Amino acid sequence: MPTHGPLGLSITALAALRNLAPLPDQLIVVTDSPLTPDDQEVLPASTILVHVPFRSGPAIARNHGATLATTDLLLFVDSDVVVRPDLIQRVRSIFEDNPGLSAAFGSYDANPGDPGFLSQYRNLLHHYVHQQGKERASTFWAGLGAIRVDAFRAMNGFDTSYAVPSIEDIELGCRLTAAGYTIRLVKDLQAQHLKRWTAIQMLRTDLLCRGIPWTRLVLSRRGLINDLSLDRIARLSTLACGVGLASLAVVPRFPIALAAASAALAFLIAMNHRFYAFLSRIRGPGFALRAIPWHALFYTVCGFAALIGAILHCEARLLGPRHSQS
Repeated sequence: MPTHGPLGLSITALAALRNLAPLPDQLIVVTDSPLTPDDQEVLPASTILVHVPFRSGPAIARNHGATLATTDLLLFVDSDVVVRPDLIQRVRSIFEDNPGLSAAFGSYDANPGDPGFLSQYRNLLHHYVHQQGKERASTFWAGLGAIRVDAFRAMNGFDTSYAVPSIEDIELGCRLTAAGYTIRLVKDLQAQHLKRWTAIQMLRTDLLCRGIPWTRLVLSRRGLINDLSLDRIARLSTLACGVGLASLAVVPRFPIALAAASAALAFLIAMNHRFYAFLSRIRGPGFALRAIPWHALFYTVCGFAALIGAILHCEARLLGPRHSQS
């Protein structure tokens, strides 16, 4: 069962691998920079260390590690994820109890490692979305995800045209589903995320690394995924933010448009009241109120990403297959 760390490894995440009980049959750590002696010291002695001598991106790193695996099950763990000691037994039990299952994934837990507000909000958003998702999934997540080797190799692994962290795992999940493989979201399979989020990182990720490529993927597959970040609430929330932004833009000429903007905000809050109630319950009402504008910004960026992605998709179709997304 391999793990990977293509963009830098947290020593806390590495130490958690040593505490796995039982240990996996194989532990493969893939990096694009040499591990320090301190990093290596916290790993089990049997760990297979693989150094990719260039900034590869997770798709290449994961595929590379998977080629070395001799087990019948692959378990991918991101380099900033702290796993729980019973992870291996949990994953084995999931697949033993479901012989027809090809892949499974979990989520971040409700205890993000970075104390900053944006990191807490962003990781809790991921946790909440996955906890509300359909157990019979139509996508995949490699932050903490397992897949049978035969299914992984039948799909030729992750699409390596995604050279930076993007939607390579989502794209693999779409191909698996289209090929008839079964994927399950296991909501109690959780791990702690250590990532420190900044505003610039969030904007860049939501627009360039996820929103635009995800839109192009959905359009190329000719089917709308009604799950996780693309469910009905997310789509209506994105529409509400678009209406609200357009209304604010014309307020100087049409002051009455402020009422439309206010109505759009009220609609956004109503549609997402369960998420805000979740934040209030575990972090307090002040945290939940502070999260609303960031949540609105998230959906606004998603709207721009959908628009740009649709334009690029149409342009690629007009220009021919050489310009299409892989």
